[in-house]
Amino acid sequence: MSLPSPSTASRPSTTSSMTALSISKGDGDDGPPWDAPEKPVAAAAWQAPFGIMSWIFLSNLTILLNKWLIDNAGFRYPILLACWHFAFTSVVIHILARTTSLLDSRHSLHITPRIYARTIVPIGVCFSLSIICSNVVYLYLSVAFIQMLNAANPVAVLVVSWIWGVTDPSTSTLLNMLLIVAGAAIASFGEIQFSTIGFAFQAGGIVFGAIRLVMIQVLVSRKGMRMDPLVGLYYFGPACAVMTLAAALFIEVPRFRMDHLIDAGVGMLVLNAAVAFMLNVTTVYLVGRTSGLVMALTGIFKNILLIAASVVIWNTKITLIQAVGYSLALVGLIYHWVGGDQLAKGYRAAARGIFGASQGSPLFGSSAQRRAAMTAGCLFCLGTLALAYRIWEADRAL
Repeated sequence: MSLPSPSTASRPSTTSSMTALSISKGDGDDGPPWDAPEKPVAAAAWQAPFGIMSWIFLSNLTILLNKWLIDNAGFRYPILLACWHFAFTSVVIHILARTTSLLDSRHSLHITPRIYARTIVPIGVCFSLSIICSNVVYLYLSVAFIQMLNAANPVAVLVVSWIWGVTDPSTSTLLNMLLIVAGAAIASFGEIQFSTIGFAFQAGGIVFGAIRLVMIQVLVSRKGMRMDPLVGLYYFGPACAVMTLAAALFIEVPRFRMDHLIDAGVGMLVLNAAVAFMLNVTTVYLVGRTSGLVMALTGIFKNILLIAASVVIWNTKITLIQAVGYSLALVGLIYHWVGGDQLAKGYRAAARGIFGASQGSPLFGSSAQRRAAMTAGCLFCLGTLALAYRIWEADRAL
């Protein structure tokens, strides 16, 4: 299932994992709509990189498992899968709440039945609809194309924020959003196996996810309720499980067949839900140790890796038009998250580093930094070359 991201995504993506954290950025917004735990004064240098790598791995694994279960294993019940994820997460989180101190912050919220009905339930409705749409789309679109369309997530969040009056529109932001939309549109025109139904569900998932984020900001954050992602799932999980079950009873349960469950494998369903839950735990860990900007840029890199995985696993054909469109959308996303001033500072810092290296000063201070930089550079180059070759091969086959 996807809480877009992280991406959220992706959905943290509303990407295709049931993560309660999705990072958005609007004018004057310094971070995610969820209140993050305060960062520790000193943390081991390896913790944040390890957490980021774990988040990338678990997020992509959740999406790939969802796609495989729904489209390949024959478990074509995306609403029931969403219900199963919510139910599994709710049970585990309530166990953690009673056996650990991870969710002790919930005691300061004072959630009354009235607040629950007027705040949690409306957000839960949008949360459920977003996850349902994100799961259903696996029946119609490839993982690679879904990630390309997810580039429009910030656009939806900003538009909903403007409509709701949370932020004020600016000309520069609007132009940047138009660049992202244009890139996503070009990628759509280049899609070989385009599905109008799948595109509609994906658009619905993005819109409902955006409404959810803005409602969290309006109904939760502005009321002074500090709610990290795990605490959010503690309250939203049961409500969303009931809502998705109600939808499944009318839509999927009448045509449910036990042999489909057996073919998919109970163990695989448990693994899928466990991975999705671990993704939420990893997200909570990263919120306290990285900034919203780092998570957003990591999400962009994660989506690129996911597109490459889709090409390799399912032999997804990506046309040159799609590559150009997605590249335009990525340029808009990076500018949206980093900003012109920060990009200029980064360019000047890189120029100074290169100039210093040419004068005999080391670009990286330690041997560990040099090894890490060389390894990362090699992996990036190899991944880029592999993806470019697959695109060229697919275009030649056409």
